[in-house]
Amino acid sequence: MNAWDNSTQHLFFTGAHLNKNHAISLFVLSFLLLTGVQAQESSALPAPFSKALQLAGIPAQNVGVYVQEVDGTGTVLASANAGTPFNPASTMKLVTTDAALELLGPAYRWKTQAYTGGSQVGNVLQGDLIFKGNGDPKLVLENFWLFLRQIRAKGIRDIRGNIVLDRSTFDENAYDPSEFDGDPMKPYNVGPDALLLNYKTLTFQFVPNPETRQVNVLIDPPMSGYPVTPPRLGSGSCDDWQGKLQAAVDADGASFNGVLPASCGEKTWYINPYRMSSTQYFGAVFRQMWADLGGTFSGVVKSGVVPAGSSLISEWSSVTLPEVIRDINKYSNNVMARQVLLTIAADILKVPATPERGARAIQSWLSSKGIDASGLVIENGSGLSRNERISAKTMGRMMATAFQSPTMPEFVSSMPLVGYDGTMRKRLKNQSVAGQAHVKTGTLNDVRAIAGYVLAASGKYYAVVCLINHPNAPRGQAAQDGLLQWVYENG
Repeated sequence: MNAWDNSTQHLFFTGAHLNKNHAISLFVLSFLLLTGVQAQESSALPAPFSKALQLAGIPAQNVGVYVQEVDGTGTVLASANAGTPFNPASTMKLVTTDAALELLGPAYRWKTQAYTGGSQVGNVLQGDLIFKGNGDPKLVLENFWLFLRQIRAKGIRDIRGNIVLDRSTFDENAYDPSEFDGDPMKPYNVGPDALLLNYKTLTFQFVPNPETRQVNVLIDPPMSGYPVTPPRLGSGSCDDWQGKLQAAVDADGASFNGVLPASCGEKTWYINPYRMSSTQYFGAVFRQMWADLGGTFSGVVKSGVVPAGSSLISEWSSVTLPEVIRDINKYSNNVMARQVLLTIAADILKVPATPERGARAIQSWLSSKGIDASGLVIENGSGLSRNERISAKTMGRMMATAFQSPTMPEFVSSMPLVGYDGTMRKRLKNQSVAGQAHVKTGTLNDVRAIAGYVLAASGKYYAVVCLINHPNAPRGQAAQDGLLQWVYENG
């Protein structure tokens, strides 16, 4: 069996319908893998691989490839358009996370602090409770609940002042969640926030009851004073069930004014409540959790900064950076990647972070390593961008250098293991390269990208980068899989 045998499911997953071309591609890659043609340092690509791209309707100039041995010799196994900047989609996360590991350190943790203003008399706080965020990408509900328990353990039960949220670590520039794809309700369009809570996402679970002809709606996280109007139970097909719900989600509540077809069964929908500010979201979650912990609070939740003279009463430490970048790279978490880019800027420059400052810090870091990044464009560090650019050679040299870094084990293990987990779990499952490569994927309209490491059958490690920018890019996914197998067999 060769690498093309499983490509049908990959093409289906990306929405491509290429039955005829798929059959041709099966033959082409079979020939590629059987011939074992090895590219020389002259930068030539394997001829059958190039032909596979031609059959997919992808011109050579729309593909950037760079394959380099990482043992220090820098032997280039294959290269094409290596210096041309391409849109890397989510493989840009490798740049952000590698920089973070080296600049912040593998033991880095985010700190979220709680301060009090005023005095505590018994279990009553006569003043404000102030939360200062530093960009923790993983302040999820469980962690926030434990943080509040720490505050309750200080003896505070009744808060007579306000809740003040200090987000000054990040520069609060205006953010448009609809800018990328016009779908602001998608969770990946949540903006960065120095006090990001639970990815600022709402989870709605719809449970139809055919006997009562009603739909029960469960919301997570539970939010104080946040009403939910359920949809009606309808009939018909489950096509476009989200559109049929006619959702209206804002700061005052969630209404589903349409129907949920009974044929759908139970459904779950993750939503970015973009019409609800981060302060409103935080406030509704805090009120509910504080009440659940037996606390009382009747003030307002507002933005501000930690006043001089405030007292630090509790501090929450996040998980370590390697655990965060594992989530980012294995599951392509865009919101977390944005947080990390801004954290680099805040930590290195000691000023309110912006994406531009984070990009400059990474440019300087690459320059200090002797890596030419003249074509690098970083907009948000996640790859969820039409504007981000990097050349295959810049990416490949960065990865070859990273392999010699003390943080190499954390970096490599953060990427999907081919054929086993993350975004590569369904690819190349029955090929010999499965389990022998850690590869990050990137997917946008007209973009298919891979970047990672292959442990070849020879025992040598290679950094492999392949960036395709073309309307037919979905047809190139199977060719990329074949390239990984080819490196494994011929490296």
